[in-house]
Amino acid sequence: MASSTLSLDPVFDEERRMAALQAHALLDSEPEREFDALVSLAADMLDCPLAALTLIDRDRLWVKAGIGDLPVEVPRSVAICNHTIRKPDQFIVDDLSKDADFAGNPLVVENGLRFYAGMPIHAPDRQGVAQPIGSLCVMDATPRSLNESGMRTLRHLTTLAEALIAARAIARRATDIAELSERQASDLRAKDRTFQQAERISMIGSWRLSIPERIASWSDGVFRIHELPLGEEPDIDTAMNYYPASERQQLNDAVAHAVETGIPFDLELDFTTATGRLRRVRVMGEREESDGQVTAIVGVFQDITDRHALEMTLRRTASTDALTGICNRAAFDRALEGAIDRARQSGALMALALIDLDGFKLINDTLGHMAGDDILREVGRRLRAPWLQNCYVARLGGDEFAVIVEDAGLLARIDQFRQQLEETLSVSVTAEGLTMTCAGTVGMRLWTPETQTVRYFVHRTDAILYAAKRARVGERRKGDRRRAA
Repeated sequence: MASSTLSLDPVFDEERRMAALQAHALLDSEPEREFDALVSLAADMLDCPLAALTLIDRDRLWVKAGIGDLPVEVPRSVAICNHTIRKPDQFIVDDLSKDADFAGNPLVVENGLRFYAGMPIHAPDRQGVAQPIGSLCVMDATPRSLNESGMRTLRHLTTLAEALIAARAIARRATDIAELSERQASDLRAKDRTFQQAERISMIGSWRLSIPERIASWSDGVFRIHELPLGEEPDIDTAMNYYPASERQQLNDAVAHAVETGIPFDLELDFTTATGRLRRVRVMGEREESDGQVTAIVGVFQDITDRHALEMTLRRTASTDALTGICNRAAFDRALEGAIDRARQSGALMALALIDLDGFKLINDTLGHMAGDDILREVGRRLRAPWLQNCYVARLGGDEFAVIVEDAGLLARIDQFRQQLEETLSVSVTAEGLTMTCAGTVGMRLWTPETQTVRYFVHRTDAILYAAKRARVGERRKGDRRRAA
């Protein structure tokens, strides 16, 4: 790729920015699942094939986490994110090839990039001043725009990225403090004060489980997370009782595996405090040895309830159609692949029903889009009926819906199922004294081992749907002729 001399804005303090970046030790670090999950979420929620969390080094851009066919690094002089870090808010270009600043950029000319939307990621320097160290961005090879909802989503995800970087820094700092405390016993009290401050700020604590005595030693932060007064450390059985049975078994297995193999563990678990509050915690631990003998498991304990709730909210938003309240196209594609894999492995039956609303366009054109939205919401409500609770229902877009059927009882009467589904989807709407009705036509097909791909399966089901629509139109025309006679 070609490069040019990099120019910086006069107000841009490059040295302080670089100091903040280096202090976080993110450059050239190993992949981390939290960042990978965040970037994957950005690609799903903003419907872009390319997404990345990038860091701007002195002379290069490096990709910390990415989705799609992206280079690991590019010269800073051609990096579009180098423009983003100079912006106070989002930087969006609908068509890079038509922008004078980017039309000749190698990423546009050679790699075919067209759409770009990015938001600067900030991290504090040693003086606590936020410095732009990189960006969270999504890209596409097709020109497009980002609506207000998409802009809000990008801002929320960037806030989450900054929170992850801050939590990572706190965890690294806590680990460093713990290691220094053990190596430098003479300075223990000073380091302990610093550690307790970090615990209070980040809802984090340290713990040690003595193997021979089966007694847990907790820092003040762990007592705070348990909502217990500072005092006598509990035995292992009492400590485990704060977790539900399934989580307790998972933690027990992880501790036993660490003792046996020396492999550290890192778990996220549900947890109930002493006052009965449900929380989400992260538990990390590793083996401690003395004279070749395993003496303890030591680790870090962190309350991640707020972060977990935000992640779950974002994931639900990414999988749900906002208008109808049922699953969206992206979630349907994943669910169909999973259903086909299960059918292929078990030999069980599985069927796909595709639905098209006859008369919907006429209602939209006659009564307006608000009436059309009322129809779609009612269809979504009916597809959540109890008799369909074992099915996976989704809105594919417009007036197209889908139902994945794996329930053996429903599949045993597949013709009646299809007929009942069509009857369920006869919906009327009234506006300005005029009542109009639309009905759902259903095309349904069983999956067979000869169906090689998901795409082919959907294509064949779609063909059945449109054959059913043509047949329904023919029946209406015959009825019209009989009435005319």
